[in-house]
Amino acid sequence: MSAPEKVKEADRVMVICNSCRYCEGYCAVFPAMERRRTFTAQDLKYLANLCHNCRGCYYACQYAPPHEFDVNVPKTLGELRLDTYREFTWPEAFKGLFRQNGLAVALIATLSVLFVLFLTLLFKGFSVFEIHTGENAFYRIIPYWAMVAPLSALGLFVLAGIFKGIGNFWRGSGGALVELFDPRANARALRDVLQLKYLDGGGYGCNYPDERFSFIRKWFHHLTFYGFILCFVSTTIAAAYDHFLHWPAPYPFWSWPVVSGTVGGTALLMGTAGLLFLKLKMDPAPAAPRAFGMDIAFLSLLFLTSLTGLLLLLFRETGAMGILLAVHLGIVVGLFLTMPYGKFIHAAYRYAALVRNANEKLAEERVAADPKE
Repeated sequence: MSAPEKVKEADRVMVICNSCRYCEGYCAVFPAMERRRTFTAQDLKYLANLCHNCRGCYYACQYAPPHEFDVNVPKTLGELRLDTYREFTWPEAFKGLFRQNGLAVALIATLSVLFVLFLTLLFKGFSVFEIHTGENAFYRIIPYWAMVAPLSALGLFVLAGIFKGIGNFWRGSGGALVELFDPRANARALRDVLQLKYLDGGGYGCNYPDERFSFIRKWFHHLTFYGFILCFVSTTIAAAYDHFLHWPAPYPFWSWPVVSGTVGGTALLMGTAGLLFLKLKMDPAPAAPRAFGMDIAFLSLLFLTSLTGLLLLLFRETGAMGILLAVHLGIVVGLFLTMPYGKFIHAAYRYAALVRNANEKLAEERVAADPKE
């Protein structure tokens, strides 16, 4: 199905849903839908990214397959959502990475690991397998500048890709740019994100991996999200220790970088393992088939990032440290490289959709408070 055909199908489904309105309490999509009588392509791209794929609407719908209306909201919006990832990519030359994305992410990650391993072995030789302990132990394997300079440059490129993509999405989904920075709307959107509000299926849990209500997907998302945040906090604290306090790594186990990294890495490991398990068990009927490879590749990359980080901590005073460090950094590079060009970008676009949803709610509240406005 071509991109215009997906927009047309999404419009057909939303018109039927807007006539029925049985699912209006399930998530943010249906109240946002009810604010409209007709749907532009911009509206539909916004709604597609507002959808959290809780699937409650699919199992509750009287018009779902095999009904002749063939209403499948999660699949229809999921297919359109995948097209928005590609449409709003920056730089445009990288749009092709969203074709066969699972394969592309796996290949980039593998090449990143092999490249870092090759350079490490080339410059350090068999000393990689020696035991290195004490201050600057990591830098005796991979020099400080070789870690900081490439990863800093890569981080800036990734941030540019993500923020440019958000800007493209905001304009391409019909939002006024000034609304993207509304503090009250951002506060509401941030609260929704921190609570993972729309993964509760209207209060009873998602219908995931099958038609039964469950909060398990929400809890695994919580572990993944907050585990990732704690790992980022660990890296930030370690950078502050090194650059401002001149305390070089590795740090003692009970130090803030190690404790936050260990807790975060463990949570990330558990969350991604759980989501991978659910992904393999899920009912494929309400899913966009093209999303499967992308989801598996992204979750696997996060899982391997946390696993190799924890193994590096566990074996940092052994001869395995050098290889583990190179493998871990290679996986981190692969994760960074693919952030704007894989499933990670859904977090950025979904947050922007939540900001727009908050803006619409605030506008409704203003009208309710003062009908003359």
